[in-house]
Amino acid sequence: MSIIGSKLQRGRHYLAVWPRRPELNALFPENRIILAIEYGIRVLPPIVVICLMLQFQFGDAAYWPSVLTSVIFLLSMPLQGFYWLGRRAETPLPPSLALWYREINEKMREQAGISRKLVAKPRYQELADTLKAAFDKLDKTFLFE
Repeated sequence: MSIIGSKLQRGRHYLAVWPRRPELNALFPENRIILAIEYGIRVLPPIVVICLMLQFQFGDAAYWPSVLTSVIFLLSMPLQGFYWLGRRAETPLPPSLALWYREINEKMREQAGISRKLVAKPRYQELADTLKAAFDKLDKTFLFE
């Protein structure tokens, strides 16, 4: 599998795992990116079809190259979002977030009795897995303690 293909797959997995909670909106851009990707997947294909139909019906043949370029760009926008998420998932956490990652895992072990394998150099993917498990098993106060 190519590098780009693996980033897209990792981005799709990261999108599926990331907890879409309003409490995280101020801390991370993931929720906004995920909403944009989902909106693009839902809205862009009909827009592309309309653009192509209008060009076919009313347009001049000289404009087809620019129309096709625009269509390819529009269809690639969700892929760009998946690629961004894939790169983000592989990015190592800064020290402050790595500490938070360890604190959340400690709270999960204390409160819920869940012992998770800690990673020495966590990435955003491990943070997403931990946050998803914490939101499922702990009360919301773990974010603010």
